[in-house]
Amino acid sequence: MGKSTKKVGPTRGLGPRYGATVRKRYIKVVTGMKQPHKCPQCGLMRVKRVSVGIWKCKKCGYTFAGGAYTPTTKLGIVANRIAKGAAVTEQVVATSEKTE
Repeated sequence: MGKSTKKVGPTRGLGPRYGATVRKRYIKVVTGMKQPHKCPQCGLMRVKRVSVGIWKCKKCGYTFAGGAYTPTTKLGIVANRIAKGAAVTEQVVATSEKTE
């Protein structure tokens, strides 16, 4: 005889409501949020979420703002890449002006 109940993980409180697709998305977001993330300061996998958008490293105590469900967002990564590129181009322009 099989099991009478099924293991459902983070969606245990939802029951049969909201549809399978929504529950699958919820599982993906919550499990990603609960796992430890890499600290941008010390580099160890000790970052946990304090509240929405606030993340803290358990090892070094570094607190920083990030995304609601992940410490880094896609938009933040793109912004950092653009900021680094802008700094590099400014330095190149500044050095070329000095040589002239």
